Amino acid sequence: MTSPPTARAIAEQVRSGAASAGDVITAHLGRVAESRLNAFVAVDENALSRAQQLDERRAAGETLGPLAGVPIALKDLIDHAGRVTTCGSSFYRKHAGESATVVKRLEAADAVIIGRTGLHEFAYGFTSENHWFGPVLSPWDMETAAGGSSGGSAAAVAAGLAVIGIGTDTGGSIRVPAALCGVVGLKVTHGRVPLTGVFPLAASLDTVGPITRSVEDASLVMQVIAGHDPADSWSTQRPWTSISNIDLKGLRVGLPHPWVDHVTSADVARAFRTALSELADAGAEIVDLDIPELDPPGLTLPSAAFEAAAIHREWFVEQPGSYGPDVAKRLATAIRVDTNQYLDALAWRAHLEHAATAALDRVQVLATPTVGIVEKPLGTDELTVDGHSMHARTLLSQFTALVNNLGWPALALPLPLEAAKRPSSLQLIGPRWSESTLLGIGAAMEKSQIVEYTQPTSRVDL
Repeated sequence: MTSPPTARAIAEQVRSGAASAGDVITAHLGRVAESRLNAFVAVDENALSRAQQLDERRAAGETLGPLAGVPIALKDLIDHAGRVTTCGSSFYRKHAGESATVVKRLEAADAVIIGRTGLHEFAYGFTSENHWFGPVLSPWDMETAAGGSSGGSAAAVAAGLAVIGIGTDTGGSIRVPAALCGVVGLKVTHGRVPLTGVFPLAASLDTVGPITRSVEDASLVMQVIAGHDPADSWSTQRPWTSISNIDLKGLRVGLPHPWVDHVTSADVARAFRTALSELADAGAEIVDLDIPELDPPGLTLPSAAFEAAAIHREWFVEQPGSYGPDVAKRLATAIRVDTNQYLDALAWRAHLEHAATAALDRVQVLATPTVGIVEKPLGTDELTVDGHSMHARTLLSQFTALVNNLGWPALALPLPLEAAKRPSSLQLIGPRWSESTLLGIGAAMEKSQIVEYTQPTSRVDL
């Protein structure tokens, strides 16, 4: 099966005139119209005219940007001027007068936003089973969830409806759906990509990042969207550096115990072991690390809950029935978190980062599975995995949420299909500002075929 073109390849063809941006966008809009995944909540009616304008500019001799004609799927809590932001909610409707900074940068690079994608309501969940808009379905099995909260963006990229997805990640909301859909997802260092124009879940944890089919495309997107924004108080002036050229030989990869030992499905465990073995065969050193601080059940949860409650408290008290049942249940708990619990959680976050930083004296990156399961049946929250009865939210977030509390970047990488019905996913974690190193390792693993994107088997029917 021929792999779909990368964002870089599409942009190069559009810039050279070898391909028409109008044709590229028309083809992708056609796939969106035929799709049954419920990945999009709205298709952008101006997408085709914008693409045609790109073709006219190129014909007039103008040099187009690095994402020329590349179709983008935008999570529906990121503002796009002239469009309505719903956040997957029954009541929130913002008619955006101005685009989010990340959208401005994408459009300045001549990308084309083709639509707004479905998500878990207000980004407060890990499945994208939305009470109001319906569930976003996995392109690997439409009786299972795409993951969340950026499920629509991940499903769209995996199924070939878009080339790049833009999502947000507060506790795993890029990496979880990337894992369940079999694509690449990058959670950036907090402050790396501006949050201006993005509806918050928990601002001290929120990040914006790319979902792609290749590491190269994730790097390309980061070159466009990273950078300081004075309008965002969380934004930093740390410059973006190009992707690092990494040799797997001699790379030291740490396994953080007991965190890495959490319950996973047999397929996830098998795929993770295989990836580690192949890394070792390529010359990497796999190092077992004892970091008990990175296994703090519940100790960091109050920070996200407290910040979410600060946003939703007034709405929730006035109209609790306007929230879907699962989100309402979480908010009912969140509004009971007090200031002392929040401050304790912030202190524990600092303690976590100190312990994790000390561990990096021995290794360059940490590795875990991205998720405990890659199949989440629709409508089922309690699952039995390896003899343990566990909530799906725990299984999906147990390897991701901690990273947001560190403030560090992490890269979810799809593993080869092998004998399983769908791909599994590996997570690489590095210290603050190490995105280029993580992407360099990911690129080297792609080159060695330790990680790879696999098209969903029935992609054309999705």
